[in-house]
Amino acid sequence: MLTGREAVARTGIDAVALKPAECDVSRAVELPLDRVTIDYEGRDHLPDAATLDRVAAETELYVTTPVRADGFDPLGDDSLVARVPDAARRVLVAGHGAYLTDEESSRAVAPRLGAARRAAPDAWVGTEGVERVALAAGGTQFELLSRSTDRDVRALRAAGFDGEVAVYAPTVLTDDEDAVLDAVGAYVARRRPVARALPDGDSDDAQPTDSEATGRAREVLSAAARDFALVGSPETVRDRVADLREVGVDHVVGYPARGIDEFLS
Repeated sequence: MLTGREAVARTGIDAVALKPAECDVSRAVELPLDRVTIDYEGRDHLPDAATLDRVAAETELYVTTPVRADGFDPLGDDSLVARVPDAARRVLVAGHGAYLTDEESSRAVAPRLGAARRAAPDAWVGTEGVERVALAAGGTQFELLSRSTDRDVRALRAAGFDGEVAVYAPTVLTDDEDAVLDAVGAYVARRRPVARALPDGDSDDAQPTDSEATGRAREVLSAAARDFALVGSPETVRDRVADLREVGVDHVVGYPARGIDEFLS
């Protein structure tokens, strides 16, 4: 039986994304991959400078920095930028509304993304919700895996885009359908096309999106898990990663949706 490290190594993904609210990100140095991204989950969960320094010393570290958030706003308070080690690279994103105040959410993205790219020209640029702005800003385009990723990347390459493309995907290394839905069911249910396809999607009654889902809902969620996440055996995931590279994806970033231990056990 494969260990977690061996399984991850077989998948072909080349980076791991960690959420500091879920795990001790200093454990990144134990992972079998050298490239690590740390997601932003609010100022309270931002790792301290010493932790980031330690991880950056042993990995190729990327730190997600929302350009509208106080502390990372290149047109305002950018005091937290100093916490990011010189050896690390930044991932510039508009920022998830769950981690921004109303005031921060109201700030214009385009001028801030442009200013941040000028300050950090080697940064990756998150495209979620700001695809055209991100493309105009340039740099490595960092996208969430979706059912249109293959088509979108082919179109970018056909149009002459020769920059790098990175894709982020929750990753579950098992064929156990209940485990898959427990790990990513709620995530895929939030994606707009999936929410529309789910039965009673407009109802006020919350429907199960995990292993308790049944019938049509379970069918929709199971299919969506393959569209919006990397799930299955290491070999199954490896084949999907190979498909992504074939259409022009340069980097595949896997988020361990069942926890960091699945990638380390």
